[in-house]
Amino acid sequence: MEPGLEELMPRLLPVGDCDLAEDFDPTVPPRTPQEYLKRVQIEAARCPDVVVAQIDPRKLKKKPTVNISLSGCQPAPEGYSPTLKWQQQQVANFSAVRQSLNKHRNHWRSQHLDSNVAMPKSEDEEGWKKFCLGERVYSEIDALSDNENLGIDYLKVGFPPLLSIVSRMNQATVTSVLEYLISWFGEKKFTPELGRWLYALLACLEKPLLPEAHSLIRQLARRCSEVRALEESKNEELMSALNLIICLVSRYFDQRDLADEPS
Repeated sequence: MEPGLEELMPRLLPVGDCDLAEDFDPTVPPRTPQEYLKRVQIEAARCPDVVVAQIDPRKLKKKPTVNISLSGCQPAPEGYSPTLKWQQQQVANFSAVRQSLNKHRNHWRSQHLDSNVAMPKSEDEEGWKKFCLGERVYSEIDALSDNENLGIDYLKVGFPPLLSIVSRMNQATVTSVLEYLISWFGEKKFTPELGRWLYALLACLEKPLLPEAHSLIRQLARRCSEVRALEESKNEELMSALNLIICLVSRYFDQRDLADEPS
């Protein structure tokens, strides 16, 4: 460190010149306060004036998603707002599912996966979308051919959120996959495959929620309310699934400002 710069820095302790023995070795642990202070001075002098962080450019490929909306969910269309009793029952059912999952997690984690189940790495966004939704939904193919209907090809229809699969996912992976699917849902339609995985991932989220997970589930509830409001056919099964997700986010995870008003 240059003497001029050192003089501009405030001294927290009045440290004078250290009288040290000629055989002082700064590489060994200090034996006296003077040796410790001298060692700190030497290490500080060796620090570079400018430090450049090494950034992995692969992590910058994905544009960050910023959601600054502070509004609540859009109200349900007339006649489709769930009753308070229905919402309370869904919360009770969901709580029981979570308790069962936590109780038997170690058992299901120890079960062998089928040879065709290859779980993607946590950071593989496209891999997880294909794994959960299947090639048919991912590639937006409307229907399977007759030959494909002869048997289940999970690569095409997506792997269901089996307990043996979700029990192997740590919280970081659960949050990542939830983010991938919510991002997908932000631009695509709601499908049964998506609904099953969203429910399973919510069941795997640990409370209290991390800030990232908190933001994600609020974004999910808002998106469900948008799709529900724009749904023209008012499909009963679809509306019920959207109501369920909004209910769990708002009432189980305590985001009450997003809750549907009882009909």
